[in-house]
Amino acid sequence: MADHDPSYKLLFSHRDLVADLIRGFVQEDWVEQLDFSTLQRISEIGISHDLREREDDMIWRLRWGERWVYVYLLLEFQSTVDRFMAVRLLTYVGLLYQDLAAAGEIPAGSPLPPVLPIVLYNGEKSWWAKTSLDELIEPDLPDQLRRWQPQIRYLLLDEQRLADTPMAGQRNIAAALFRLENSRRPEDIERVLASLIEWLAAPEQDSLRRAFVVWLKRVLLPARVPGAELPNVNDLQEMRAMLAERVKTWTEEWKQQGLEEGLKQGVYCGEARLLRRLLIRRFGILPAWAEVCLEQASEAELEIWADRVLDRDTLEEVLKEPV
Repeated sequence: MADHDPSYKLLFSHRDLVADLIRGFVQEDWVEQLDFSTLQRISEIGISHDLREREDDMIWRLRWGERWVYVYLLLEFQSTVDRFMAVRLLTYVGLLYQDLAAAGEIPAGSPLPPVLPIVLYNGEKSWWAKTSLDELIEPDLPDQLRRWQPQIRYLLLDEQRLADTPMAGQRNIAAALFRLENSRRPEDIERVLASLIEWLAAPEQDSLRRAFVVWLKRVLLPARVPGAELPNVNDLQEMRAMLAERVKTWTEEWKQQGLEEGLKQGVYCGEARLLRRLLIRRFGILPAWAEVCLEQASEAELEIWADRVLDRDTLEEVLKEPV
């Protein structure tokens, strides 16, 4: 599910969800030393005047021993993969450091605090972009020149590929969100809601429960059952009861929707395979960049490129950006 909605960002404005995201999906030894009781949004300490808050960015920090660790969480809703994500994060992290220094958050003589950049991607297609800036820079450089090149890498969390990880069956709010996003049947959603109702029972988690309800009503259910009438439910218990009541009707609608999407996807894949065969016959074995173009192409792009196969002289001319 690649649709952007403010309700998705609202979920990641809650400490419990972000804490479970880090605990469950940053699988490194140093995470065990983090003090999650200190987890706080960067906006809560007034760091936002230069680092303008982009609508898909969330910045948190928490203590690692006596030091702060900053977590730069970028929510990537685009349906296409950004090849230059590492370049974007180099800029964003640089701006964060500038902002922290200007706000007096880095004492004189102290080193810069560590930053963990995380890209949370929920597009349908697999993420293929390089996660290290070093891999984007010209490879054939002499060692003396290479040492001057900037370096940054980010942790990619591809939601479509996370639902089946070992975390999927554990008590983890972020994993539950990913299971909801990858659900294909009403009963799948109902089971996850049963877990969330148990895990988020504390009064102080009322805001997070409401955030899940808003996201379910505004994003997940409209995507699964387009045009369906949604009753005015306000909590997870009511949402679960509503799903149980409508499970039979909605299951049939979901099956039909899945059949239609499958047929459409089949036509799309057939067009892509045919175009690939034509390109190989005309230009020979395709380079990696051309394969990526075909994998990421929209239906409209495939049609334009198919029209060009016979009258363009080079592969580059066929697969250039549509005018």
